[in-house]
Amino acid sequence: MPDAASDEPRSPRRGQPAPPDNVADIKGAESIKLKDLLPDTRNANKGTERGQQMVENSLRKFGAGRSILIDRNGRIIAGNKTVENAGAIGLDDVIVIKTDGTKLVAVQRTDLDLENDTRAQELAIADNRAGQVSLNWDTDVLKSLDCDLSQFWTTTELEALFPADEDEKNKLKNLDQDDDLRYQIVIDCNSESEQTSMLDRFEQEGLKCKPLIS
Repeated sequence: MPDAASDEPRSPRRGQPAPPDNVADIKGAESIKLKDLLPDTRNANKGTERGQQMVENSLRKFGAGRSILIDRNGRIIAGNKTVENAGAIGLDDVIVIKTDGTKLVAVQRTDLDLENDTRAQELAIADNRAGQVSLNWDTDVLKSLDCDLSQFWTTTELEALFPADEDEKNKLKNLDQDDDLRYQIVIDCNSESEQTSMLDRFEQEGLKCKPLIS
């Protein structure tokens, strides 16, 4: 079995072109610094502490695997957490492949052989597991985006993701039912004592009241 930790590049298999030696040999590629990339200021994934640690551990142990995605201005569309952790461990250089999305971009690791290297197999697991553990949706950001979220979640999933919105929906539904109409008044009080006094007064008059603090 080949040594998974070896830094020596393997010869390409029959029918495969030899990998280029440097960025200059990759058609349409350029090298930039990690610091030149711009983070997504409205990234809807808040991430998790455990997920961040898993991403960092994966980069330290296996090196860079899946590519990130940036827009024409260098702002990160996908891979914000990867970039954060790459910078933290000193991976400063980025190879940029320009594409219009009509072709897949594959990153070829010349030091790994998935069929024979345990390290390659562990990287495959780390790639999926780190992404799973890192996912923590920021619902406020999702609400602020001009996107049709029904493309990505079912109605049931959206209701679970936005429970507050579901509460409002239920209130409106109740108001639409003629046999269960409720007429309410909200009164602003200047202090807690005034609120208590008015509650006592209204309850003595037989009204149903509930104190609210906003």
